Amino acid sequence: MSTVNPQPLWQPDPERIEQAQVTRFQAWAAERHGAPAEGGYAALHRWSVAELETFWQAVTEWFDVRFSTPYARVLGDRSMPGAQWFPGASLNYAEHALRASATRADEPALLYVDETHEARPVTWSQLRREVGSLAAELRALGVRPGDRVSGYLPNIPEAVVALLATAAVGGVWTSCAPDFGARSVLDRFQQVEPVVLFTVDGYRYGGKEHDRREVVAELRRELPTLRAVVHIPLLGTDAPEGALEWSALTGADTEPVFEQVPFDHPLWVLYSSGTTGLPKAIVQSQGGILVEHLKQLGLHCDLGPEDRFFWYTSTGWMMWNFLVSGLLTGTTIVLYDGSPGFPDTAAQWRIAERTGATLYGTSAAYVMACRKAGVHPARDFDLSQVECVATTGSPLPPDGFRWLHDEVRDDLWIASVSGGTDVCSCFAGAVPTLPVHIGELQAPGLGTDLQSWDPSGKPLIDEVGELVVTNPMPSMPIYFWNDPDGSRYHDSYFDTYPGVWRHGDWITVTSRGSVVIHGRSDSTLNRQGVRMGSADIYEAVERLPEIRESLVIGIEQPDGGYWMPLFVHLVPGATLDEDLLGRIKQTIREQLSPRHVPDEIIEVPGVPHTLTGKRIEVPVKRLLQGTPMEKAVNPGSIDNLDLLHFYEELARKRA
Repeated sequence: MSTVNPQPLWQPDPERIEQAQVTRFQAWAAERHGAPAEGGYAALHRWSVAELETFWQAVTEWFDVRFSTPYARVLGDRSMPGAQWFPGASLNYAEHALRASATRADEPALLYVDETHEARPVTWSQLRREVGSLAAELRALGVRPGDRVSGYLPNIPEAVVALLATAAVGGVWTSCAPDFGARSVLDRFQQVEPVVLFTVDGYRYGGKEHDRREVVAELRRELPTLRAVVHIPLLGTDAPEGALEWSALTGADTEPVFEQVPFDHPLWVLYSSGTTGLPKAIVQSQGGILVEHLKQLGLHCDLGPEDRFFWYTSTGWMMWNFLVSGLLTGTTIVLYDGSPGFPDTAAQWRIAERTGATLYGTSAAYVMACRKAGVHPARDFDLSQVECVATTGSPLPPDGFRWLHDEVRDDLWIASVSGGTDVCSCFAGAVPTLPVHIGELQAPGLGTDLQSWDPSGKPLIDEVGELVVTNPMPSMPIYFWNDPDGSRYHDSYFDTYPGVWRHGDWITVTSRGSVVIHGRSDSTLNRQGVRMGSADIYEAVERLPEIRESLVIGIEQPDGGYWMPLFVHLVPGATLDEDLLGRIKQTIREQLSPRHVPDEIIEVPGVPHTLTGKRIEVPVKRLLQGTPMEKAVNPGSIDNLDLLHFYEELARKRA
């Protein structure tokens, strides 16, 4: 990579830099905490990782975090895994999320938009009242701190209320989107044994109604720990027998009571993609998420009470949790429930216009789809309120940067961000005071000691390496559910470099301090920002009697596309005809998710394995990306090297 200084695509003007919250924070931290007053963001970042405890103390003071009992120190133990943040402190996430209701009672906290694209407000006082009512009802149902509460819900206001009410009582929230099939949901929820399930009767997507009552009945049968099921009649059907009605639980005018919990008390469970077996149940803490999201949303996204924050997401993705945290900065959040491209590809831009979004977040795939479809956002919509367009889910290709600059506004802050479900935040991305260069993330986040390492653990500049984080972050998982000795947690991130978080992305840290993401260094499948592990697909597909074994690979394309072939090894006598192709697609669509139907289904002579019997996905992915055989695979670890020549040949043909 070149180390020259290319022309930035965008440069914030002096007034913007001066007004940014991160600029004001730096001046204040210089006065109070010894942060560098000069040297801009780069100097502040160096200080934030060198003086980790002082930095995070400053964040809690700047954002006025309310500790009901004080902390003994910022970091009790800084080892990874196992860092202890703010020991002794207690607080409540939901209390902070509803703070703006004191001063802005009649202004919208939420703007809810469905496929009609009409925005309906929920005021701060209404949100607070519903959370208070529901929290009291959860307590009456016997929900105690640490109990799990689950939601099988689309991105609707009820989901936000349920999350906040759960946090208010000290419960642990977990959710899946209703386009997940029963098996996918049970693989997640059965691990955490919820006591309450919030559910809809169905959802609307792409102009159609999707009835989910049968799935809900199956969830009720297969989750024996449930004490209560709460029915939200999105499609207008009656509550199933024995279920409670949402309206009956949220109608009282009750002031919320916020359980004061330890800083590291679990807040929610997110799920990894399950590349090798069941999805990992990732547990993050009330305090860790609170301070990380205040930093990320307040300082990096520059959000405050005047802003409207729209991110296209579903409740099955960490970006939904991140979106809800917009409430922490007093920001109005926009919830869109529907297809990203209904009734046409420009749908999300129309929603940004109608809601007056100031920060609009979407997937890189959506940006590239708009470019391909000839969408002209600035010509067709009033986007004058939009200050920043942010993208995640996969790296935004250079053409995507150019298209946003040309088709939205030449004075547009484009924030390509990258993080993960694992930390429910960004490792690198938005900085309102730095220039934007095509194809690059602006910088690593404050307090995040992000580096690119070679296999021996040497930091690299201007060269591709593994994304590592060498300091703990408050939102790193406190543990995985059902991982009593912590071995699964350790093996997921700390196996390669002891005591250092390895994330599984290939990155370049440039000599200018920006970051380029090159995609996964592992085999997670990532369609439109929705991650799924290959194991989910194998489990579903291999139930078909004709399929002996399968292999699925997701490959980031240079043009920003994503090619996902499914390779099938058939039983003797079976043929890959139209009927079997149709059944494979139908199985994935119905049991897992419509987004993970493969682009191509290809018959193969066999699936290669490691000597311990694991399918080898990453080496096949590398072969298909054009890596030579000797660099893509360790031949001593493969059970049948000849099988790899098929994939090598396929890559040659495709090239």
